[in-house]
Amino acid sequence: MGFHQSPVYDRNRLIDLSRSRKAYNWTLSDPCRSCVSSMCIRCQHYRRRCQIRAPCCNEIFDCRHCHNEFTSTLRNIYDRHELVRQDVKQVICSVCDTEQPVAQVCSNCGVNMGEYFCNICKFYDDNTEKQQFHCDDCGICRVGGRENFFHCKKCGSCYATGLRNNHRCVEDSMRHHCPICFEYLFDSLKETTVMKCGHTMHCECYHEMIKRDKFCCPICSRSVIDMSKTWQRMDAEIEATSMPSDYHDKKVWILCNDCNDTTEVYFHIIGQKCGHCRSYNTRAVAPPVLPQ
Repeated sequence: MGFHQSPVYDRNRLIDLSRSRKAYNWTLSDPCRSCVSSMCIRCQHYRRRCQIRAPCCNEIFDCRHCHNEFTSTLRNIYDRHELVRQDVKQVICSVCDTEQPVAQVCSNCGVNMGEYFCNICKFYDDNTEKQQFHCDDCGICRVGGRENFFHCKKCGSCYATGLRNNHRCVEDSMRHHCPICFEYLFDSLKETTVMKCGHTMHCECYHEMIKRDKFCCPICSRSVIDMSKTWQRMDAEIEATSMPSDYHDKKVWILCNDCNDTTEVYFHIIGQKCGHCRSYNTRAVAPPVLPQ
């Protein structure tokens, strides 16, 4: 929606929103007051014992993902919006139904509403096996254990420690959409991978791309895997395939997608090999303009 601000709802619009929410196929049940607190967990995304009141539309949801999934289905496109997690001020205890300011422990019944709690992100989760931690540089909570990640200032995101000094930095590479499925990567729940070129995408999208014999980055066209054996096969194929005599002296200018070098090479129907890095991941370009 570009720079469209979070909508300001009048009374009639709030009534329509509430009706839409009831019509939505929402798998929620009323709080069970007699159940033990550990069973009062209803969110399909997180294990927790509270709901949040979205300040943008004043509606109650189990978590921000539940909010975003619901609002993305609203008929009026101007009502569609995403919840800013840091803006949440009120939560509702799932055990005693008490609405209260954000806190880890219910002010009325004393239940712990989430074993992991972040007061910055207003985030609750009982599944501490995820090893959640808050990254001040990212401004959000991550999973996987703080000791297993570092924050790359240039890329603008947390990466596994194995990538420290071992990846090509691309400025704000994670603050973009996956080039395959177009989901925003920075706060995606799906695992992401950093390709050799430094661009990022979802792991499952990456593997699906490789499975379909697509070996170049969708953004910059660099090879994402070692293609040396493929280039050797193409060498042998070119050696065994002679061109018609009319093409023996034909030359073309090429740009290599792997090393960005521009060279003039002999044309061949199978492919043009970069004279610098020996890659066949090249494309024909116009001859360079020589100064007069």
